[in-house]
Amino acid sequence: MPTEASAATPAPHGRAAATPAPHGRAAATPAPHGRDAATPAPLGRRGRPPGAERAGKGGGPARSGPTPEHPRPASATGRTPDGAPPAPGKSRTPLTLLLAHARPHRPLLLTGTLLSLLGSAAGLAMPMAAKYAVEAYGGGAAAQAKGPLLALLAVVVAGALLAALGRYLLARTGEAVVLRARRSLVTRLLRLKVAAVDRLTPGDLLSRATSDTTLLHTVLSRSVVEAASGALTLIGTIVLMAVVDAFLLSVTALVLLLSAAVLALLMPRIQRAQLQAQEAVGEMGSLLDRALQAFRTVKASGIEDREAAAIGGAARTAHDRGITVARWTSASEVAMFLATQLAFLAVLGVGGARVVSGAMEVSALVAFLLYVFGLLAPLSQLTEGWTGLNTGLAAVRRIDEIESLPGETHTYATKPERQPAPLGIEFKDVAFAYADTRAPAHHGITFTAPPGGLTALVGPSGAGKTTVFALLERFYDHDAGTLTVGGRDIRDWPLAELRAALAYVEQDAPVLAGTLRDNLLLAAPDASTVELAHALTRTRLTDLVDRLPEGLDTQVGHRGTTLSGGERQRIALARALLRKPAILLLDEVTSQLDAVNEERLREVILELAADTTVLVIAHRLSTVVRADRIVVMEAGRVRAVGTHAELVESDALYGELAATQFATERVLTKG
Repeated sequence: MPTEASAATPAPHGRAAATPAPHGRAAATPAPHGRDAATPAPLGRRGRPPGAERAGKGGGPARSGPTPEHPRPASATGRTPDGAPPAPGKSRTPLTLLLAHARPHRPLLLTGTLLSLLGSAAGLAMPMAAKYAVEAYGGGAAAQAKGPLLALLAVVVAGALLAALGRYLLARTGEAVVLRARRSLVTRLLRLKVAAVDRLTPGDLLSRATSDTTLLHTVLSRSVVEAASGALTLIGTIVLMAVVDAFLLSVTALVLLLSAAVLALLMPRIQRAQLQAQEAVGEMGSLLDRALQAFRTVKASGIEDREAAAIGGAARTAHDRGITVARWTSASEVAMFLATQLAFLAVLGVGGARVVSGAMEVSALVAFLLYVFGLLAPLSQLTEGWTGLNTGLAAVRRIDEIESLPGETHTYATKPERQPAPLGIEFKDVAFAYADTRAPAHHGITFTAPPGGLTALVGPSGAGKTTVFALLERFYDHDAGTLTVGGRDIRDWPLAELRAALAYVEQDAPVLAGTLRDNLLLAAPDASTVELAHALTRTRLTDLVDRLPEGLDTQVGHRGTTLSGGERQRIALARALLRKPAILLLDEVTSQLDAVNEERLREVILELAADTTVLVIAHRLSTVVRADRIVVMEAGRVRAVGTHAELVESDALYGELAATQFATERVLTKG
């Protein structure tokens, strides 16, 4: 007999399946809870879109905010993506993060830096050699000038060779740092909790994994060396200037101190502008990704110009912020240039007077002027290196925001063993809410799916059906109640072992770029040829394979664009069959099939239910009329459980759904 559950009607929680705007988030990255997701916000915004979960869900006990184990990542403004301050005691400075990336490559980095510095130091000998040469020529002993000149030539050549070798070592090491950072970041991205990814946008993630990691190469192979080389050369130049004439050095220092004060004001502005420019590029990437993911929808809706305008607006913002960076950088360079020129004029005036008075030699003035001219190079190096370092630190901060997001815990020491028998499922007073403004998705739902057999979930859109599957896959963790799989609390299952026991066929049936064979063997790479052929036959895919030019090795295009919706659904089902799961989750698996294929797949589902626990979500009641039990859901509650015949008589909602659908089918059949 069916069971009834009283349910006060709560405020709708927005999970009705509305057609998303062509530029919506669903077009780019469908929410993991699929069809029941609320109408998404546009991509590229830093606010949390609908469907995002509160920090901590998806792999640990329910939390209402950050925890010491999973602090919210701090943004460039010192705040987390949702606007909260970073967790105390867990923040690391960007410089510390940069050093952490460099630590495994420290010997090569130090060697390359040292060689580059030696190459730069060789240039310090030139003014002193010029001084001795001028003195020799002035004394009429031209032959004595050859020695300093030849020594200078040898030093310059050796310095150039050392600098070239150092640059090569740094460039090679920089590439190694980028490789390591990209591997780490990609691994981290794929291990993130679903709730964390819900808050992010694909374009911005791509920007962090590509352009931001590339900046690590620049900062380690160029910026740091330029800053260090500039500092060393500057110090060496100042020391030698003091040797030549300490009084002129004091005149030069006064001018340089004024320029240093100007730079101290400019550098924070450069750093802030660099970060804003990188964020603007990420925003533009997000908008472009959104349009490309929904490319057909954009064209069918005739909104190419509107999307181009939106992306162009983001490009304009990136352009404007880049101009801001250029403005502040140019100001710093001009300050350095003016400082050098003013120092030259001051030295020329004061030094000339000292030469006339006999306080110094002409050769010393020539050497000092050469050192003043030489100040421009180290000062420019120092400025450019500092600017590049700030750019790299901004990139490191953005990379670390991803590294700081909560991730899932997987244990892959051994391959998870497949469950030999079907497993039962029990929801007992389970409550769950996504961390947005919607009402809870589940209000204490209770139902049981015994081992083996077919259990169907039906109900209107927004009832919380797909959320049941999301909780079983532990994309999120429930807030209250008990959820067991195989008599074992779902949180006690190692995540890899739990997911090895499940196979999930999503409603949109994602197909990855690659060959048809790649997609079929995605979750079961060790499947035999016989098993593959059997799965193709059961899902009626043999005709598709026969007509494809290269059979199973045919490329299916990005997201399976060369396939129909029904073919993608059957591929997803075949992929699940090859996995041989203990529990099979099917979300609207027949929604895009014709009547013939739907009937065939209904038979396959019933066959599978003989030795597998099958849960199916369906709006078409024809798919579930022969289910062992049907769970009727409404507004996040279970209102009735029973067979089709029982529910038609006892539950008003199910009876209405059945009457409406079967009447419509009769009309269509007659038509």
